[in-house]
Amino acid sequence: MDLTLGYDVLAMLFAIALVAGFLDAMAGGGGLITIPALLLSGVPPLIALATNKVQGCSGSLTASIAMIRMGMLRPQDVGWPFLAALIGSVLGAIAIHYVDAKALDIIIPAVLIGIAVYFILAPKAGEVDGKPRMGRMAYRTTVIPAIGLYDGMFGPGTGSFFALAGVALRGQNLVRATAHAKAMNFASNIAAVAVFIASGKILWIVALSMVCGQVIGASLGSVAVVKGGSKYIRPLIVTMCMIMIGRYFWQYFR
Repeated sequence: MDLTLGYDVLAMLFAIALVAGFLDAMAGGGGLITIPALLLSGVPPLIALATNKVQGCSGSLTASIAMIRMGMLRPQDVGWPFLAALIGSVLGAIAIHYVDAKALDIIIPAVLIGIAVYFILAPKAGEVDGKPRMGRMAYRTTVIPAIGLYDGMFGPGTGSFFALAGVALRGQNLVRATAHAKAMNFASNIAAVAVFIASGKILWIVALSMVCGQVIGASLGSVAVVKGGSKYIRPLIVTMCMIMIGRYFWQYFR
């Protein structure tokens, strides 16, 4: 994909990716600022989605590695969920080439409202491990692929979706659910990237500039997750969900 952007624009996108990487590591929703930034820079919509996946993939990988090093994530615990998210994302990335992504504007706000309301009305949820409400096999074969499908098609909020699912359905504490979400988010990102590479939709100079910012931001955000625990994660998830809800309604009613 040939598209010339100035060094000032690349520097701006680097800075935006750094902030997005921090937010994604903490609560998800970084795509809320990276995708609009790419679009405002003159990148066509599908190219923006593809390019965003590359930089998002680097952030989720960085956060996953950091969580493993800090003892918050064991690779053997997320092997099958990783595969389930990857398969869902591949299907989503293929589907986005043939469907109107605006159809998601009807479903996603309702899901985001549900996430925000859940964490507001259940302030103790996720403080400690609880009793699972869904069996492991059902969770891995339905919920995780569904979130992966959404991530492959669009993406913003995926980390929040994975974290909520871990807390509400599998009884994980919020820090553990967030750590697991990073690994599954990496799977869904890398699957989508592979599809977009094959279709030639990635603007590499922009993607690599944003990768640098994502790596820095994700590293800082991962440390904040472990040091601050649910004290920081919960309000950030609610805040990012509310901002994304506002974005969807603004786009719908403008």
